[in-house]
Amino acid sequence: MSTNPRAAFAAAAAGLCGAPFRLHGRDAAIGLDCVGLVAVALDRCGRAVVAPEGYALRALSVAPLLGFAERNGFARCDTLAPSETGDLILLRLSAIQAHLAIVIVGGRFVHAHAGLGRVVIERPPLPGVPIARWRLTAKG
Repeated sequence: MSTNPRAAFAAAAAGLCGAPFRLHGRDAAIGLDCVGLVAVALDRCGRAVVAPEGYALRALSVAPLLGFAERNGFARCDTLAPSETGDLILLRLSAIQAHLAIVIVGGRFVHAHAGLGRVVIERPPLPGVPIARWRLTAKG
């Protein structure tokens, strides 16, 4: 892995741009959802991944996503502080839909966009309200 794990994670995520969207997808060739995007990017950085199971596209609880980040070597950050490359952001898209996005170089972000049907790189603003943010630690 790179000496900068956050930069390596961001680059791995950006490299998945164009992969098709698929709910619960964990294979870039077949499709990824936002959790799959994070899992595959971590895997490409040489990290062991523990992905959540049994979550839905729409749900009232974000608990599976909170535990997912922390089980995979991320440390919680202040959501009001400026984002850095490699940060993982949990967004509230609606009252019943949460979503993960990864900050990449230049303040852009990559995420699995269900509406467009693929993983995309976009510029701010984020598509939802940030409710949690994590930073990848050196060990995970």
